[in-house]
Amino acid sequence: MKKLISVKFLFAFFFGACWLGQANASLELATAKNCMACHAIDRKVVGPGYQDVAKKYAGDATAKARLAEKILKGGAGVWGPVPMPANSQVNEAQANQLAAWVLSIK
Repeated sequence: MKKLISVKFLFAFFFGACWLGQANASLELATAKNCMACHAIDRKVVGPGYQDVAKKYAGDATAKARLAEKILKGGAGVWGPVPMPANSQVNEAQANQLAAWVLSIK
């Protein structure tokens, strides 16, 4: 029984650490790609806070692809009159990673 509990604990710890590492990696990516100059996690800066974005698109199966496209190409009108510029320093894989991370924020 103790061995089973230990295995469950190690499994939970490993996957929890992986998820936390992925969350930190995405925050680091957002910082490295200058996303955090206009966005914050919990409040509006120039653009919306990431918590608000995640809340708005919760349950939308197309949200990740649409957000990744906006990260790459820019957008306007959804969150007010200030447009989000295209991010030429972000590649498609990074845009998808950032979109998934934003949508995971609670």
